[in-house]
Formats: sequence, structure tokens, C-alpha cells
Amino acid sequence: MLLVTIAFLVLMLIGMPVAFAIGISGIVFFLQHPELPITIPLQQTISTTQNFALLAIPLFIMAGNLMNASGITERLLDLAAIIAGRMKGGLAQMSLALSGLMGGVSGSAIADAAMQSRMLGNEMISRGMSRGFTAGVLSFGAILTPIIPPGLGFIIYGTIGQVSIGRLFAAGFVPAFLLWAALAFTVSVVSRKRNYPAQRTQRPSVREVGGALRGGIWAILFPIILLAGLRFGIFTPSEIGAFAVIYAILIGALAYRKLTAASFREALEGSLSDVGAVMFLIALSAIFSYGIVLERVPELISGAILSVTDNFYGVLVLIVLFIVACGFFIDATVLIIMLTPIFLPLIRNLGGDPVHFGVVFVVAATVGNFTPPVGAAMYAVCSILKVKIGDYTRESFPLLIAVALVTLLLVFVPQVVLFVPDLLFNR
Repeated sequence: MLLVTIAFLVLMLIGMPVAFAIGISGIVFFLQHPELPITIPLQQTISTTQNFALLAIPLFIMAGNLMNASGITERLLDLAAIIAGRMKGGLAQMSLALSGLMGGVSGSAIADAAMQSRMLGNEMISRGMSRGFTAGVLSFGAILTPIIPPGLGFIIYGTIGQVSIGRLFAAGFVPAFLLWAALAFTVSVVSRKRNYPAQRTQRPSVREVGGALRGGIWAILFPIILLAGLRFGIFTPSEIGAFAVIYAILIGALAYRKLTAASFREALEGSLSDVGAVMFLIALSAIFSYGIVLERVPELISGAILSVTDNFYGVLVLIVLFIVACGFFIDATVLIIMLTPIFLPLIRNLGGDPVHFGVVFVVAATVGNFTPPVGAAMYAVCSILKVKIGDYTRESFPLLIAVALVTLLLVFVPQVVLFVPDLLFNR
């Protein structure tokens, strides 16, 4: 596998799309083993996409795009202003609140960061906030998005690792709240020190609160309804994806009346592009994964880690550090696809809970979206706001520390993650 790994890294460094880098490096493995039938790569790519559980991925992607096309973002922004507008650094706090509210809608950290940069970025800068700090808040705030149901990372992890997607969805709520609280506290401290102004100076009236809640209630109910459907066995994960699409269409067409024929077509076109990219990546990663299993890479890595320590928390910290390091160079979705078959068996053998590990895994993998050298969300925000990477890195460091502290809490106190799923699913 050494030559395969080298091929993968070289292809990534020269800028080849990650799906092709994974697929080509997987083919290198078969070229090293001429005794294996050359038809296996084709069989693997086809059979992987025939997994019925993967049907949830395109359905949830379509539902998110339809919700965005329904005009729900503007209503959630109004609600975020009510929640956080009177705090110091009001626009920055609003962006964090909006990320939490948008989690159940977009499911993509990169999409959320880019959207908020266009909506709030220039206004934050015009209010006196530094460009680097503005970009840092808009980027790191998006870490909330993939861990609030229906996060795509949980769906992929649960499908590959045969872990309950319903429990994963339920497990995301408390970590998301803790991350929001840590980031909001950090923003508050910086804003007070620099005297960044609040967005609102007066308390919202009862009428304003009621109007904001009415506008955002359908998005707030979205993840709750999905979780309830899974909890009471009304839907399977794939079926609830189909329900989410219908829900998004009904809300956009009847409740908000913003989903027109043109916006519906645009949402479908965007969904087609997003689904194609994700499924193509999953299909080609099957070639790579075949070589990993055949060469017993999971056992080799497990042995290497256990030679350092056999303490569960020590092993989990080493895995998290490895995932974060890989995240500096590889997208979170790719990490989940590639590393779940390697690390999940080790966690299970040590008696760890796969739901606890899944939440920690997704958070650790997502951090790479916001850090140099190849953080996709970071580059999206910095390019939109014309921020230098050096300024972004320096000013967002306190936010990275806040996320790291919460991640350590999630690692060493599993019940923080497992409390809600154990309560809802009667473990």
C-alpha cells in the first residue's frame, strides 16, 4: 500500500480532483497485483452504489437545496437577529446563531460558510470588524452545520459503519449547542475587547419575536420531525429522506410561497451536481477501500496505535489527532469514507460506543475545512471577502482553541454525546 499512498498524495498535491486521485491510486494497487481479476475495480464501483442505505444521501441533498430555494434563509436570519442581535459583536453572534438554525437545512459546512459570507461578511466589516476576524467567525461557525440533523457526514458514517443514523442524529444536538456556546463566548470576549457594536440596541417586541418564530418555525421543526420519524419507526433513513423532500416542497410552495417553477428547477440542477460529486467519490473510493481491506491495513494501524497505548481514551486522542492532521489536506467527506472502515473496528474492539466515536470523528474531520493549507470553507470565505490567509489564520486562532476544547470534552465525557440518543432510543 506504500506505492498506493504515495500515488494518492502526489495526485492530490498536483491538484487533481480528489475522486480521481482516490480512483487512480486504487487502480495502482491492482496493477501491483496482476493475479487479481481486473474486473474487480468495475464491480466494486457498481456494487457500492447499489447499497440501498445510500439512497438517503441524494434525497437529503435534494431536500436541503429545496429548503434553501424556498426563501427560508431570510426568515432564519430574522430569527437569528432576535436571538443574538443585542450581544456585543451582534452581527458575528447572529452568524453563529444562523449557522445553528441552518444546520437542519443545508447540511454542508462549506455551503453555509459561503452563503453567510455573501449575506453578512461585508456588513460585518463595514461595522468595524477586522477582515480576518470576520472571515474566521463566518468560517468556524459553519462547524455547527454538519452535526445538526440531517448532517451528511452522519449519514455516510452510519451507512459505511452500520451505525444507527437515528442515534447519530440525536447525538448531534448537545455537541452542536456546546460548540455554539464556546464560539459565542469567544466572539463575545473579542468583541468586548475591541468594542465591536451590537446589531440591536433595543429589546425585540413580542410582535417581532412572534413574527420571527413564525417565519423560522418550519426550519426548526425540520430536524425534530426527522428524528421523531426515526425514533418511532415511522420511517427508515432512506424513507425519511423522501419525506424530507416532500416536506421541503410543501413548505416552499404552501407555507412560504417562494418555491416557483424556476427556483424548483434551479434546486434540482444544484442537487444533481451535488449528488453526482458525492456518489462519484463514494464509487471510486470503493476501489481504494478494497486494497485497504485486502492488505489488512486496519489491523496494521490498530496494532501500531495499540503499541503506543491500549487505554481507550489514549487511543481515541491519537485517532482524533490523526484525523485532524489528515483534515489539513483532505476533505471531511473523503476522510469519513476512507477512515471509518479503519478506525471503527478498533473503537468497537476497545468497547467504545460507535455513536460517540461518530460524533467525535465528524467534528474532528470537519475542522480541516477551516484550517490551512487546503480548508475548503476557509478558501471560500477568504475569496469572497478578499481576506489574506495569514490574517485569517491569526485572527481565527481563538476560535480554533474553543473548538479544540469542546472536542476534548466530547472525547473524555462520552455521556455528553450519548445522553440524548440514550434517552430517546431507550438504550
